[in-house]
Amino acid sequence: MSNSIQRAPRLVDSNLRAMVGVGTAVLVIAAFGVAEAVFAPLTFALFIIAIVWPLQAALQARLPKLLALAISMLATIVVIGAFTWVITWGFSRVGRYIVTDASRFQLLYNQMAEWLEGHGIVVASIWAEHFNVGWLISAFQQVTNVVNGTLSFAIVVLIYVILGLMEVDAAILRLRSMRNQEAGRVLRIGGARTASKFRRYLLVRSLMSVVTGVLVWGFISICGLPLAQEWGVIAFAFNYIPFIGPFVATVLPTLFAVAQFAAWQNAIIVFACLNLIQFLVGSYLEPRIAGGVLSMSPFMVLFAVFFWTFLWGIAGAFIGVPIAIAVLTLCEQHTSSRWVPELFGAPTVGRL
Repeated sequence: MSNSIQRAPRLVDSNLRAMVGVGTAVLVIAAFGVAEAVFAPLTFALFIIAIVWPLQAALQARLPKLLALAISMLATIVVIGAFTWVITWGFSRVGRYIVTDASRFQLLYNQMAEWLEGHGIVVASIWAEHFNVGWLISAFQQVTNVVNGTLSFAIVVLIYVILGLMEVDAAILRLRSMRNQEAGRVLRIGGARTASKFRRYLLVRSLMSVVTGVLVWGFISICGLPLAQEWGVIAFAFNYIPFIGPFVATVLPTLFAVAQFAAWQNAIIVFACLNLIQFLVGSYLEPRIAGGVLSMSPFMVLFAVFFWTFLWGIAGAFIGVPIAIAVLTLCEQHTSSRWVPELFGAPTVGRL
């Protein structure tokens, strides 16, 4: 009886700690969602700092720190600008082609509308209700707001990166001199390993994106579809978003193929072959190049993509997997949290 009485306060205390932990996690997640304008650019900046720091460290060992910083930032801006220009070029070319070939797509729409109406689904009223001049003006305003928001986001990220690169050495010294030596060790070693994994992740992801883009370009060229280079560029860009990106990169050319080919069977073949390319690159080639360093549970990867997309939109889709890598790597450094990577890390090589 006395043992039961002694265990009761411990059980209550354990349940209370669990409830407090869950409540704290919910509040932190809510804060990340509400304060997206603050945390999203900061997270991207930390990711870029981890990628650029080896270049900055090598340059400032031979050059003045400010000159090394200027060179590092110039290289970063050039790479990001080139990536943005390539994506913009691909989508703009596809958009212009659709506009110039609007009659073909209008005919396809009319055929689909007739088929749906023949099966009891009226499309004309839905089209008239949602796709009008007011909708076009609203869509244009939304696109303008997205462009302005992206520019503002990029400027804030670059400012964070500049300040962060100047503070890396000082941050390492502060971690070494912390009174809580264990916390300093976890953050210092975990941060270094996370940065190394970030660089490996970006290298593998970029290489696989290039391979995917080239294969898509070659396949669409063989099929005789126009804009093969543009679809290859779009596949290259979307491959940076695990799961969701490759699927979208196969659906868009398939819809385009429906309008180009007279037989819908050809469009199905295009869809199947594009998915085969994505599967071979993502599930066979990529894991063998990445190795076990970045192995993660596919469940964790999918959850990270959807969760951060829900919180931060497109920005979260791109940065979701690096955030998961950082969390798992930091949890590896302490015995009390080592169960997290043991549970969500894949013991065998898995797709990123």
